[in-house]
Amino acid sequence: MTLQGWFLILAFIGLLLALTKPVGLWLHALYEGRRTPLHRVLGPVERGFYRLSGIDPAAEQGWRRYALHMLLFNVVLMAFTYAVLRLQGVLPGNPQRLAGLSPHLAFNTAISFATNTNWQSYGGESTMSNLSQMLGLAIHNFLSAATGIALAFALFRGFARAEAKTVGNFWADVTRVTLYLLLPLCIVYTLFLIASGVPQTLAATIEVDTLEGIRQVLATGPVASQEAIKMLGTNGGGFFNANSAHPFENPTALTNFVQMLSIFVVGFGLTWCFGRAVGNTRQGWAILSAMVILFLAGVTVTYWQEAAGNPVLHHLGVAGGNMEGKEVRFGIAASSLFAVVTTAASCGAVNAMHDSFTALGGMIPLFNMQLGEVVIGGVGAGIYGFLLFAILAVFVAGLMVGRTPEYVGKKIEAREVKLAVLAIAVLPLMILGLTALSSVAAQGLAGPLNKGPHGFSEILYAFTSAVGNNGSAFAGLTASTPWYDGLLGVAMWAGRFFVIVPMLAIAGSLAAKKHTPESAGSFPTTGGLWVGLLVGIILILGGLTFLPSLALGPIADHLAMIRGQLS
Repeated sequence: MTLQGWFLILAFIGLLLALTKPVGLWLHALYEGRRTPLHRVLGPVERGFYRLSGIDPAAEQGWRRYALHMLLFNVVLMAFTYAVLRLQGVLPGNPQRLAGLSPHLAFNTAISFATNTNWQSYGGESTMSNLSQMLGLAIHNFLSAATGIALAFALFRGFARAEAKTVGNFWADVTRVTLYLLLPLCIVYTLFLIASGVPQTLAATIEVDTLEGIRQVLATGPVASQEAIKMLGTNGGGFFNANSAHPFENPTALTNFVQMLSIFVVGFGLTWCFGRAVGNTRQGWAILSAMVILFLAGVTVTYWQEAAGNPVLHHLGVAGGNMEGKEVRFGIAASSLFAVVTTAASCGAVNAMHDSFTALGGMIPLFNMQLGEVVIGGVGAGIYGFLLFAILAVFVAGLMVGRTPEYVGKKIEAREVKLAVLAIAVLPLMILGLTALSSVAAQGLAGPLNKGPHGFSEILYAFTSAVGNNGSAFAGLTASTPWYDGLLGVAMWAGRFFVIVPMLAIAGSLAAKKHTPESAGSFPTTGGLWVGLLVGIILILGGLTFLPSLALGPIADHLAMIRGQLS
């Protein structure tokens, strides 16, 4: 590890903390439906959308209606994308004349982008036409991200309101987030990427002559616009197969740094927005403190392991850290930071191949996802997932002090605890169940590139990434098969919507309750003790649930490596 590497990491965290309140203020304005400076330009667009669709933005919905509209919206969008991908060969905007996708790959991809997972069982430049990238996929990058933020707003209202029957209007929330947050930021971000050298064109390819005099045909396309929302919306699906390791997606150290910032910036802002919504910004800072502690612990382990390198190679006389699978223009520190950022959020973009990380260095991205991706997490999904753990934490605190637990003025009773457990249990049930099935079935065992613990890690990582709606891969698993496309599609759907529905039920239950003023017997939820309890609950639940699977995969891989054995 180097001083320069740690400066990069600390500068990254410092800049994000500086942006937290400004971004949170903007998000809070959207949460409340207040006017922003952009309303003068985009207000007519918003009102026109409501008139055309017959939606009254002031007509609020109960949690059941909110959930139903959200589910129908996503099912229709998924079906639309499936049709676009299947019919790609006969649709316009296909200068490479690429064929339509197979049924199982179109099914997997449509679910992947609808759930904000962006798992890719295909190579982007060799599989997707420009139309499919822009219409089939980019539309989900905006709307799945907007859906996540809208759902977070609904849960915030559950905590903030008293004796209410509604949690907002799904259509108004999604529209405002898209128009006044994601779209303006992406326009500016796209222009920055174009100026940095990222292509933005409808041409399929360009021909160039190298310095050696060799003619090369390079794939291009509308890359910059998709790259912007890919990062801001924590989507992660790359235009190219190499994702953010490709110089046309991520050409410089500056674009690499900005991409990492854009993955986290909305998640940081949502913590402040939550504190403002419940009338105590210290609540938001407490949540963010717990998130940052977990994040820094993960970065430290990954950077330490990657900088230490492989002892087997050291024994052969190859000194230095582990540069396998990493871009020289980024190096070990920036690659390690990117890997932890993208898996702490539900982004899934990569600038290095996680399959080539050391065993423990690769375990941290895996463990980040197994914690439910609540260490910052996806836009919206991270904060509402974290609040589920907060409900469990106050329940544990209530058991210790012998009184009904309270959190931000709401009593947490049996219904909320049961629903939180139900939502959190989705991840281990799906991840471990589908990993076990694929580890014994012939179709599942045909996928991993490696055998032994590393091959098991490839399977475990795939289902963890899918259920956690992350989308990153260990890069050693052949997933474009009916077996993996089908099971990963089911895993992505369950990981997204089987968590959302119980969460919305909690929002509805909390909104109907009265506010309970704090008293001398209330457990404080803004100080260091509360932050420590949150961190402990998350680590204990994650550790107890997933430690056996980690022992079979990356931990066994690490022990083999220090004994001189390689997979």
